[in-house]
Amino acid sequence: MSQAPVRVSPLIKLGRWSLLIVGIAYGAAHQSRLSKKEEKVREIEAQQKAVRDAKLAEEKKRSAEAEARALAELSKPSSH
Repeated sequence: MSQAPVRVSPLIKLGRWSLLIVGIAYGAAHQSRLSKKEEKVREIEAQQKAVRDAKLAEEKKRSAEAEARALAELSKPSSH
């Protein structure tokens, strides 16, 4: 019923292992390159975030002041 396993040529085995090792080396090099690129992008985003946060805080402050002025105007007794 069960047949004996097929004997694989040593040349084919060598080719398979060689391609596996080359693929792993390529993957490691590619991952390293992408990681460096992503690190630079994250640094830029961190710098932009600081600027963006400062702008948002300033806008929030202005908005709060404008709202306080509007409420003060509304709460003043009207002189009819």
